[in-house]
Amino acid sequence: MTTVAERMPVLYLSHGAPPLADDATWTRQLAEWSERLPRPTAILIVSAHWEEAPLTLGATTTVPLVYDFWGFPERYYRVTYPAPGAPELAASVRTLLHSTRTPVHDAPERGLDHGAYVPLAEMFPAADVPVLQVSMPSLDPGELYDLGRKLAPLRDEGVLIVGSGFFTHNLSAMRAVDGVDGAPPTWSAEFDEWGARALDSGDLDAVLDFQRKAPAAQLAHPRTEHFAPLFVSLGAGDAAPRTVIDGYWYGLAKRSVQLG
Repeated sequence: MTTVAERMPVLYLSHGAPPLADDATWTRQLAEWSERLPRPTAILIVSAHWEEAPLTLGATTTVPLVYDFWGFPERYYRVTYPAPGAPELAASVRTLLHSTRTPVHDAPERGLDHGAYVPLAEMFPAADVPVLQVSMPSLDPGELYDLGRKLAPLRDEGVLIVGSGFFTHNLSAMRAVDGVDGAPPTWSAEFDEWGARALDSGDLDAVLDFQRKAPAAQLAHPRTEHFAPLFVSLGAGDAAPRTVIDGYWYGLAKRSVQLG
């Protein structure tokens, strides 16, 4: 891949559900964020919605979409995002991971799930940047942090590494929230405020140990897959995380950060 002079930053973003496209504020925030980024040669994205071990590379030629959600209006299943594949990036990932004895599998038919294409459609609407999605091989914070460190050299090739999850994620506890702009539940606000302080202070040990250190951790993340992509981003980054987007969406914290 072509080497660029400027090292790419790393992102962790809260990706939203398909109706994110109807939220004028959030879509504007994502678009403005991408406008401030250097132009990537390719995007490597790790989504909360693909867990598979060992680490698996998705489609690298024609990249389909995976409509991995149910009960939404038909128009959400007609969304397209025809991003080009990234076979060169896939080769670089394979080389990096093989050099550290990390096994890699291939799933050439596996497309982009909504954790990938929903935010990318707002940030790179022309769909002209090659995209590769890879699976999360584990939910263990330390293992994912180490994975991010292994992938970090890709940044010097112009690759934008993106972890895509949700800073708080408990769908069953959202029922009492009054609309998109309603006040967040206490558990979501407490976890979000704790996470913001830990990231701002660079206390990565606390973030990695969030299940024991954070308030309301079990309510904010009954299952941890939506927080887990953050650990890949933290490992790939080399600077203190900086919050770019905050606030809430139907009570869930949409905090999103940039490293570098």
